[in-house]
Amino acid sequence: MANTKPKVDAVIVGMGWTGAILAKELTDAGLNVVALERGGDRDTQPDFAYPKVVDELEGSVHRRYLQSLSQETVTIRHKPSDTAVPYRQMGSFKPGTGVGGAGSHWSGAHFRPLPEDMVLRSNVEQRYGKNFIPADMTIQDFPVTYAELEPHLHMFELVCGTSGKAGVINGVVQEGGNPFEGSRSSEYPLGPNPNYLGGEQFYKAAKEMGWHPYPIPASNASGPYVNPYGCQLGPCNACGFCSDYGCLNYSKASPNACILPVLRQRPKFELRTHSQVLKVNLDSSGKKATGVTYLDAQGREVEQPADLVLLCAFQLYNVHLMLLSGIGQPYDPESNTGTVGRNYSYQNLNRVVLFFDKDVQANGFIGIGGAGTTMDDLNGNQLDNAKAGFVGGGLVWARQPGAGPVRGINVPKGTPNWGAEWKKAAADNFRHNFYYEVQGACMAYRQHYLSLDPTYKDSFGRPLLRMTFDWHPNEIKASQFFVGKAMEMSKVLNPLSMSGDAKKDGERYNITKYQSTHTCGGAIMGADPKTSALNRYLQSWDVSNVFVIGANAFPQNNGYNPTGLVGGLAYWAATAIREKYLPDPGPLVQA
Repeated sequence: MANTKPKVDAVIVGMGWTGAILAKELTDAGLNVVALERGGDRDTQPDFAYPKVVDELEGSVHRRYLQSLSQETVTIRHKPSDTAVPYRQMGSFKPGTGVGGAGSHWSGAHFRPLPEDMVLRSNVEQRYGKNFIPADMTIQDFPVTYAELEPHLHMFELVCGTSGKAGVINGVVQEGGNPFEGSRSSEYPLGPNPNYLGGEQFYKAAKEMGWHPYPIPASNASGPYVNPYGCQLGPCNACGFCSDYGCLNYSKASPNACILPVLRQRPKFELRTHSQVLKVNLDSSGKKATGVTYLDAQGREVEQPADLVLLCAFQLYNVHLMLLSGIGQPYDPESNTGTVGRNYSYQNLNRVVLFFDKDVQANGFIGIGGAGTTMDDLNGNQLDNAKAGFVGGGLVWARQPGAGPVRGINVPKGTPNWGAEWKKAAADNFRHNFYYEVQGACMAYRQHYLSLDPTYKDSFGRPLLRMTFDWHPNEIKASQFFVGKAMEMSKVLNPLSMSGDAKKDGERYNITKYQSTHTCGGAIMGADPKTSALNRYLQSWDVSNVFVIGANAFPQNNGYNPTGLVGGLAYWAATAIREKYLPDPGPLVQA
């Protein structure tokens, strides 16, 4: 028999970026809010304190700050006819656990979407005709425009203290920024971070190619900053421990540093850690959520009644909870019906490594997670997709989040993987190489989806989430195109040698290999309840007092890191809840 807690106004599942944003906004509105986090409590002190946090073995190998796959994982298969098997080794994804979630161990790259990214299907059809889109490609427009989101994207940047250089302000192009970006209402909160050698060389080479390089917008503070909530950030010291790590210096934006210091002081906010949410509870009609059931730190089953349920977990687990709870109809690829699990997508990421002579000194030990140089000349409407032969854009960037002996050392092609020759190559090349990455969009397809696994269960007795995904010829062609462009640009720098890892024709998706943690879709927002699980305010079409906030809402993935858009959508949804839902609870969009 579950222990039943007193009813609250709202219960939030997950205390990462979206959970923290929604908790702040709803307590601002006067609501009593309970947040349930499956992991433990974490804060800069003592959890990310120096020197404990700068441990490559613990952070990058043992994955101290990531979810334990022994408790909760996914199964993976390439196509519906395959048998899925469990994901047992952390590779593709880095789902966080504990307070801050993935928002504590992210790198800090903080992009906005391009305006054309928000209307992708309409834009492609208008430019190239409907027949240009493959028959099995299920891309959609977002049901909200860039212009509508701009104030909320801006708010998230203010909270994060994002460092960058605006390219367009109120329609006027600005020198030094991205001339192709959507118009901004104001400059970034902080100026760009200092560049490293690879970024400087990227700028030089891109200029010679006729491209338009600009500083990567990064939520790694370039100077001292106080955000609108009164939370302080200090300037980044380029320690190189961003990706996989919490920030030791209060320099990288995170829920822990930027929102929770305020939330923790609020009497109407309660945070319960080590609380594993098992399901969302529905009433007899199945149209209203009554709260959630979770296991507490002692393993006891607890029921938390609430008027409003907000799913703010990692993208995969938002979808998982919806499927487990019977919220919406599960997607069936054969009949092309149902919405929960539909339009799963990932990210297309590859690398080009450049090796130089001893007179080129590149310090790989330094690193600022999100900082560096990039360009959008091959993204959005700047790319002629008809000529390139694929749907979707992407970017080439120079970024250096930090390296080291455990995280990996680049060595020239042909070097043995171990032994004396490898050691010599590592010693000879560590200070004389840097790399550029290409990050391309990933489209959604009818046969790529999320569902409940019929065989495997998690440690709580629930079916695991099953992922059906593989590389599509469109993404393979895009990978080859972008790597080719990056290598063409790199020749300008006259390296001794370089190597690229573009995907090969027919290459299969390998979940054990890190390719990014940018996993999207599965419970997407849209204008039609037949093809989307959520309406334009991220409210469930089927259960109106459930909102699902995260990258699960993306109909497909664009060429950027998703965090900036995730944060903007969180503020967009929070505003809708405060201004539209609370005065008149019910569906905000009529199906």
